[in-house]
Amino acid sequence: MEADFFKDGPSAEAAPIPAEADPAKPDVATDEKTPLGKRIRDSFFARNFRKNWTYLLFLIPAVVVTIIFAYVPMYGLLIAFQDFMPGDNIWDGRWIGFENFTKFFSDPMFWPYMGNTFLLCILGFIIGFPLPILVAVMLHTTKNKKLSKILQTIFNGPHFISLVVLVGMLYLFFGRYGLVNNIIESMGGERFSFFLSEGVFRPMYILSSNWQDFGWSSIIYLAALSGVEQAQHEAATIDGASRVQRILHVDLPAIMPIISVMLIMSIGGLMGVGYEKVLLMQTEGNISTSEIIATYVYKQGILKAKAGYATAIGLFNSVINLVLLIIANTASKRFSENSLF
Repeated sequence: MEADFFKDGPSAEAAPIPAEADPAKPDVATDEKTPLGKRIRDSFFARNFRKNWTYLLFLIPAVVVTIIFAYVPMYGLLIAFQDFMPGDNIWDGRWIGFENFTKFFSDPMFWPYMGNTFLLCILGFIIGFPLPILVAVMLHTTKNKKLSKILQTIFNGPHFISLVVLVGMLYLFFGRYGLVNNIIESMGGERFSFFLSEGVFRPMYILSSNWQDFGWSSIIYLAALSGVEQAQHEAATIDGASRVQRILHVDLPAIMPIISVMLIMSIGGLMGVGYEKVLLMQTEGNISTSEIIATYVYKQGILKAKAGYATAIGLFNSVINLVLLIIANTASKRFSENSLF
């Protein structure tokens, strides 16, 4: 009887209790005879779509615009491998393989153009990337919030100035008969042609670009800093931390994920400097330092109508940006927990 009690009683081996279904995991039908349509309807993706279809509906215009204007035109890259002239049919063009690329690589000006582009981008990146972070931290830690808002408005203002107006302002200040030269002449000096000097082009381009964009770029860091819990600052203050120490050990670690993502995106577009402002500032005197890949593409494709050759150069520049993006993302994923993909 005792044996029967231990066999059938409470100490007997209990039947396994089925685990609760994890709502985060898709329901996988174990019955192979279940119709495929029912398995699709019961999948996690289908259930999630039925639950959030109203939100996903708002994504349709953005997806359609992206496909039409970003992906559909990509078939035009085919002309990089053709002897293409404006008016030719892309699908019936004469294929020449990598001849356009080898022509660019063998150009005597290949390395000067690459060097000018790299220097212009890397110097602008070194100055322009940390500047919005410093401005955001300064505005966030300012005790006078009214002053902070006034400064933020002043810093954001130059972003809304068009490139043509900005370059016109540079000519008014640094042109041969501009304000700076007038002051130099009034002090007994000689007028200096800033726009005809090779060594002045890069500082003038980089500093004016950073002046125009640093305030606008700081907005995303200000938004991230506003999410830092005030309790962390209070605890650090109780522990005797100064304002600088709180910035280094509370604010910066809190926005480090945003900084990492922005750093990856900045490196990915490092060689993507536009040609508009460079062309507006370019003169015969500074062309040795102002001629970059983007302006060379413009001159070859628009002015000389060498569409295939210009497309090949632009594709090469885009491939460099893609490689830089992958390297930056891989490094960020390896040394931190933040990455784009």
